[in-house]
Amino acid sequence: MKTTFRVLFYLRKNRLNGNRMAPIMVRITINGEMSQFNSKLSVLPEQWDTKLGRCSSRAADALNLNRTLDSIKVRMEEIYQEQLKEKGYVCPESIKNILLGLGTARAKSFIEYFTEHNDHYKLKVGKTTSQKTYSRYELTKNKLQEFMRVKYNITDVMPTDINSIFIESFYLYLMEHSCNNNTAMKFVQRLRTVFDFAINSGAEIKINPFAQFKFKYDKVSREVLTQEEIDTIYKKEFTSKRLTQVRDLFIFCCYTGLAYTDACKLTAANIRKSFDGNLWVITKRTKTKVDSNIMLLDIPIQIIDKYTGKDKDGKLIPSCSNQKMNEYLKEIAEICGIEKAISTHIARHTFATTVTLANGVPIESVSKMLGHNSIRTTQIYAKVLDMKVSQDMSNLALKLNRKKQYKEKVS
Repeated sequence: MKTTFRVLFYLRKNRLNGNRMAPIMVRITINGEMSQFNSKLSVLPEQWDTKLGRCSSRAADALNLNRTLDSIKVRMEEIYQEQLKEKGYVCPESIKNILLGLGTARAKSFIEYFTEHNDHYKLKVGKTTSQKTYSRYELTKNKLQEFMRVKYNITDVMPTDINSIFIESFYLYLMEHSCNNNTAMKFVQRLRTVFDFAINSGAEIKINPFAQFKFKYDKVSREVLTQEEIDTIYKKEFTSKRLTQVRDLFIFCCYTGLAYTDACKLTAANIRKSFDGNLWVITKRTKTKVDSNIMLLDIPIQIIDKYTGKDKDGKLIPSCSNQKMNEYLKEIAEICGIEKAISTHIARHTFATTVTLANGVPIESVSKMLGHNSIRTTQIYAKVLDMKVSQDMSNLALKLNRKKQYKEKVS
């Protein structure tokens, strides 16, 4: 008996995605028996030739799509012939299962590894990592799928298909879509972490494509406030209670070096009188879980006293979301006539630079107060001010002059 084997590609127009693209379905028919599945490919309905079962556009991505459809059809024909030779008959469902790897052990796709990595990472949130870092891995996965959809009209790829050209193309795509070099590098760095996870999870990869990729970050000039600017903000009288509270929390961070997240979590339990009789902030950084102990200066003590017992949740200082706080800080900067893009993180830089290092506090002490594991991390924050250089050179000139006067006196 002669068998009839047909493959049809058609659109499911009632299931358009966010880009108004329809999924391309595959239908296998053998002797009137059918099996169908989603090819995971999609196309704009107006670019689809229903009669030919192909994309009618002549654009490069359309040609790639048609080549992919051809390869799917060729592979199904191969499976059909193999099954026919082996068994003497073929079911459309068996062709689908073999093609999709259903019912047999199959290699995981990269997005499957990515999802598995992120699921494991999520379990660490609140223990050894933060929700923010987990969210960045989720964002990286979304960006990767967006890149593959735009560049190759696919949303997944096998780990073995990721090569140096793929990585470089992903980096360039990010640069073309509102990412600066350092941000794009961070995305690629997280991609490499997941790639290593795939290898450690059993993916058979012979060549590491990241060995050819050069990670090069641009040096960033980090903004800080001068002492005059700190004083201007602190002494400014605001008619708005909202701006006053935001200002107080910001100044508190300027004089303690605490990250916004850590400052918002402080309660009376974190303020203790230490061995030297002074009040200290005793806490752990949310980001790294490293101890961060800071002796309180007069201004942060005054701010704490101002809000003691006023917050119903027991927080030292009232706070709002980080996004809202940054919006209000821009408003404060404008009112105070400060032409700098002030944000919550500038307070931490300002503490490291203007408040401590510029006043002679050793970098080792600053590093410990900031809760850093390495002084190298502190050096990123610690911009050496011209004022500090001037003071140091003046002290050196004074010492040299004294030595010269002493020698002249002795001789």
